[in-house]
Amino acid sequence: MQFKHPELLYALFLLLIPIIIHLFQLRRFQKIAFTNVHFLKNVIIQTRKSSQLKRWLTLLIRLFLFAAIILAFAQPYTSKTNRLNLQSETIIYLDNSFSMEAKGEKGPLLMRSIQDIISNLEQTTNLSLYTNDLTLKDATHKTITNALLNLDYSSNQLDYNAVLLKGKKIFSKETATVKNLILLSDFQQNGQPLVIDPDASIDISLVQLQPLNTANVSIDSVYISKVTASHTELTVKVNSHNSSTINDVSISLFNNENLIAKSSVDGSGGLTTTFTLANNEIINGKITIDDVSLQFDNVLYFNINKPSKINVLSINAADDDFLKRVFTDDEFDYKTTAIDQLNYNDIEDQNLIVLNEIDNIPVALSNALSTFKNDGGHVLIIPSEKITLNSYNQFFKASTSAIFQALDETEKKVTTINYAHPIFDEVFDKKISNFQYPKVNSYYTLNSNNDDILKFEDGKPFLIRKGQTYVFAAALNKNNSNFTSSPLIVPTLYNIGRQSLQLPRLYYNIGTENHYDIHTTLQQDDILKLKKEATEIIPQQRTYSNKVSVITNELPIESGIYQINKSAETLEHISYNYNRSESNLNYFDLSTIDNASVASSIPQVFNTIKSNTNINALWKWFTIFALVLLIIELLILKYFK
Repeated sequence: MQFKHPELLYALFLLLIPIIIHLFQLRRFQKIAFTNVHFLKNVIIQTRKSSQLKRWLTLLIRLFLFAAIILAFAQPYTSKTNRLNLQSETIIYLDNSFSMEAKGEKGPLLMRSIQDIISNLEQTTNLSLYTNDLTLKDATHKTITNALLNLDYSSNQLDYNAVLLKGKKIFSKETATVKNLILLSDFQQNGQPLVIDPDASIDISLVQLQPLNTANVSIDSVYISKVTASHTELTVKVNSHNSSTINDVSISLFNNENLIAKSSVDGSGGLTTTFTLANNEIINGKITIDDVSLQFDNVLYFNINKPSKINVLSINAADDDFLKRVFTDDEFDYKTTAIDQLNYNDIEDQNLIVLNEIDNIPVALSNALSTFKNDGGHVLIIPSEKITLNSYNQFFKASTSAIFQALDETEKKVTTINYAHPIFDEVFDKKISNFQYPKVNSYYTLNSNNDDILKFEDGKPFLIRKGQTYVFAAALNKNNSNFTSSPLIVPTLYNIGRQSLQLPRLYYNIGTENHYDIHTTLQQDDILKLKKEATEIIPQQRTYSNKVSVITNELPIESGIYQINKSAETLEHISYNYNRSESNLNYFDLSTIDNASVASSIPQVFNTIKSNTNINALWKWFTIFALVLLIIELLILKYFK
């Protein structure tokens, strides 16, 4: 039992006054002589005993009466919380990620959660609610109801540390409030551990919404597996989650809205299928499968646009046959020239310029290359064995911190590959420990703090990258190196060429940072826009003389095929898809979670919060008790003789 006004309890000390008066018997009695003394003594004794009993009863009743009145004014109450007469703040997190599409006992988890929240909200209570992409602070019942009824699934799945941090920031800074944070989610394992730090100021309640079935089939990826002179083979990979067997899954291929092919996969035949497409055909594609579990991963969009060729110019002082074999006509527009025949006006139209073993970099060329790189171009330097160190180092001072030192005529093997570098990111399935190492007979030592792509056996760099400049440490002619005969030559040079103009891939994932280049020229104040039906987005972009570099991150938020528009002209199409990380329906075990209470349903957690904040006022009972004592005192005074 607690008191709203405990300071009034000091009045109980006043009850000592009637006790003291009674104990000291301040009232004086007068003796009166009378005849028949023996008889009168017996009467006086009996009268005094009855009077003393009556006075004791009256004293006790009055003491209890005044004590009850004092306690009633102190307003006693009982409550499950020890925080007296505080206001309550309730914040609800509702997980609306795609994994909440899974079906529970009464339908999809998200839809059922919305109905339970609406039915348990009090009409007169304001509270705060947030999801993965929506925040309502101190909102009315009507506002929250309307927002929940229009709530859709979100591709932005917050990790649980971010969920807790965001919820705590929404609370007011008032310390005299009872703070309740309710997390409604399926608590899918998303790579981050679920750890709740102790916080005595906030009561955290977890409600885990569980589906009936965790088996799910999803489209994992789509990629071009083979290209011939007449056709392209497109491979579709399907994943089966939480199921050891998979029945026939129908896979359909659409171009725009036209069904152009159909296939199926099952567990026995593998989880991939291949479609054959004609070369040079523009495809605005969509892959669909039939699966009754999650729906967001049953569709994957992709595009095959008219290919844009990457412009490569090689300034040669040595044989360039190995460059011609890599930069083929189907993907590259490869041009070659001697340094004394170079037309400087051609530089600005290129995407990649190769300095192939020229001995000296003239000042005019150095300045032109610096301007070229500032305009988004890339440069690949292959030094000769007789370079003018000063001319190269002057160029490096303006472009990179790498500096050539004198030629070292020691044979060295190239043994180390930086598999994590973008040049080799998608080349190797696994690290290679034994292969025929290429070698060089002489090399330059590079003083560099740049990205090392390939290294010699002693750890010195063989190929580095600094910004938009790639530098080899040795000449690649056959007399000095067998690198051009190595299996590394093709992926290395090919990916350097591809990096110089990042043509859009088949598709991109929403929620990640994506980079691609559009081969076009913009006039002043022109911009590129992404458009899909009524949705129009202006992405982050940077304009160069012959291309526009586009970066997308938080936008778009909806999957589909988008037009890339320049004014009213559609340049090409690009596809965005939802990330497939939520396709695997594995969940945390909340029984191991500390510093939070776990409820089995939404109504249960709301009822618990209400019961914890209810105050049972007792002052009425003490008032009734005082009235009863007053009546008893009146009865004693009237009828007790």
